[in-house]
Amino acid sequence: MALENRGLEASGELPQTFQVKYLGSHDARGLWGIKHTRRPVDNMVTAARALPAGTILPFIKLIVSKDGVALLPLGKKRHDAGISKKFSIDTISYGVQDLVYTRVFSMIIVRDVGQNQGISPFECHGFVCESRHHARQLTYALATAFQIYSINVKAQGKAEETAGNIKKRFAIDLRSPEEIEAALTADSEA
Repeated sequence: MALENRGLEASGELPQTFQVKYLGSHDARGLWGIKHTRRPVDNMVTAARALPAGTILPFIKLIVSKDGVALLPLGKKRHDAGISKKFSIDTISYGVQDLVYTRVFSMIIVRDVGQNQGISPFECHGFVCESRHHARQLTYALATAFQIYSINVKAQGKAEETAGNIKKRFAIDLRSPEEIEAALTADSEA
């Protein structure tokens, strides 16, 4: 289990609830890393900006718990019912506050593609938060869920690992958008 943790600033208590706008989802090309959320987030933001005038992205309640992330409609409208989704913590591989759109939080989900060989196993979901601070708090909440999951997996012992089960990997990038951008710039200059 890989967890990038630079000291949590959030309360650390779960569940935590956030009111966000749902940007939607888009295929991602990799398991974790800002390089795999960049294009999907750009595509989702472009699609949102292309919506007809007066169209508002759906507001949802995003709940981060030790078990994962739940997306629930805020209103009682029937068309919002399709937004309800639950992502188990073991299917979330990455979460980050976007470095370009700092109010956007995105996460990569590992899909069970089964026999569908043409479908990417990775799906990026995007959310517009009230502020960049709330996007940061959402990142910390997911990091807390990853920590709890990691502790639980370690508590199960090495028995499962020796039985041939594959360990799932996940990551959370707790660097600020400025730190991520500086690291990307340094990598490209090297």
